Amino acid sequence: MDLDAVVVGALVIDGTGALARPADVGIRAGRISLVTEPGALSGADVAVRERIDGGGRVLAPGFIDIHTHSDVTLLDDPGADSKVQQGVTTEVTGNCSYSPFPIGPDGPDPMRAIFGPELDTRQDWDWTDLDGWATRLESNGIGCNLAPLVGHSAVRIAAGLGTDRAPAAAELASMVRLVAGSIEQGAFGLSTGLTLTPSSFATTDEIVALTRALQPYPSAFYATHARVWAGEHVHALQEAADIGRRAGVPVQFSHIAIIDARAYGRTGDLTDVIDGARAGGQDMTADVYPYTAGGTHLMQFLPEWVQDGGVEPMLARMRDVGERTRVRASAALGWFRGLPWDWDSLVISDIESDANRALVGRSIADAAGMRGEDPLDTFLGLIDEEDNRVTVVCHNRTESDMQAFLRHPMIMIGSDGTAISPSGPHGQPQRPHPRYYGTYPRILGRYVRDGAVLGLEAAIHKMTGFPAARLGLTDRGRIAEGCAADLVLFDPATIIDRATFEAPHQFPAGIDRVMVNGVTVVRDGVHSGARPGRVLRRGVAA
Repeated sequence: MDLDAVVVGALVIDGTGALARPADVGIRAGRISLVTEPGALSGADVAVRERIDGGGRVLAPGFIDIHTHSDVTLLDDPGADSKVQQGVTTEVTGNCSYSPFPIGPDGPDPMRAIFGPELDTRQDWDWTDLDGWATRLESNGIGCNLAPLVGHSAVRIAAGLGTDRAPAAAELASMVRLVAGSIEQGAFGLSTGLTLTPSSFATTDEIVALTRALQPYPSAFYATHARVWAGEHVHALQEAADIGRRAGVPVQFSHIAIIDARAYGRTGDLTDVIDGARAGGQDMTADVYPYTAGGTHLMQFLPEWVQDGGVEPMLARMRDVGERTRVRASAALGWFRGLPWDWDSLVISDIESDANRALVGRSIADAAGMRGEDPLDTFLGLIDEEDNRVTVVCHNRTESDMQAFLRHPMIMIGSDGTAISPSGPHGQPQRPHPRYYGTYPRILGRYVRDGAVLGLEAAIHKMTGFPAARLGLTDRGRIAEGCAADLVLFDPATIIDRATFEAPHQFPAGIDRVMVNGVTVVRDGVHSGARPGRVLRRGVAA
């Protein structure tokens, strides 16, 4: 028997939620060929190119990150360093309505403006659809696998609907064709971003019409960054469940959280919606990341009408003397449709110009003090001065709420992060959210080993088999014969995140080996340089 590699002596957690057990695992041609009793692969009749000692370690399926934004940053940082170093072997892209396809007659610039500097590549977009995007990435090589969604904002812009208006019948039909075309090319589902323009301009009926286009495709699902009105988190989940029910499609509720201080502690109100939907026959799940802060572009805190039409019209309104007064008065009412401002909670994470670079790491409140002005004017001024190229980390949720969501059996793990490199274009001196580097080791170190919030097998299931099932991936997310050899070997006694809000570009500790499609990408905390990842397609084993 010839094998490319064997992992011997490890405690295997197979991703199904089953109890850990000692086993040896054989790998051949990028797949798991054998899962045997310990010692069974030690005989003279077994020829092995590499024998990996798993003594004292856990061998798990590679982590599947259900919510990411690495769609095009992988052109700049193709090794996917920040993700593979934490054990992620597959990322789901195209979330929050942001996908780099389809591209309409106006070309890629309107969508690139929405991606912004944090999410965009420094290279050209030379594709128009999923196939072209996948070809570009794979020709360059990628360190992990990708499972793309098609984004609602991209579909709206491609159909000429980047503004706040309802589609005419012909335009809606065009959008349905664009969604179906992306699903035909292998997209795993449709995403919306209902606090993000232009996706947020859509009515529920529009979204239902587009989501119905998924119904003929097994396992295709609707993922939503939901609407949030002040004090009405429950309504956001109810709308998502209603869309899934009316369209006849499964629902994935993205990065579930309570971000309004007036609603802290009401996690049960939200999970009751999920439980009720499921009891009524609606397939509905959610994801959460293990931090008490989010992150986004600063422009997303502006009133929707200010953002209407895209970045250039938005900046023109803000720079018009008459309109600026109206913009300020509207913004003063709060962010995200009435949520009250908390300037201390918004910390600047990325500014590209030298003029304001010293503000990185400062809250809007601190920056206003340094500039000698009201925080609202600092907020508006930075968007104007930086041509909208400003991102922030938002400290606006509680540890107890996050842990409650983490425990819920129908909520999996997703980072909401991006694959970058500390030395790449998206690295130093920017201060991205530490979730880019630390989500999965943080779960295993702080919330399994140290905090006992989750059991180890349950946590691994939330990172592997559970998201694989949502995606309809039958050959990933499990350690079983015939499955793809996406694997992570880690030390349960030492695994931990090191990335912090002050110093985010730090790889975790305790991960010995990461394999993607049977190829070692990380060995003893060092990237091998290999790029064996693939763009996966819905319904196609790869």
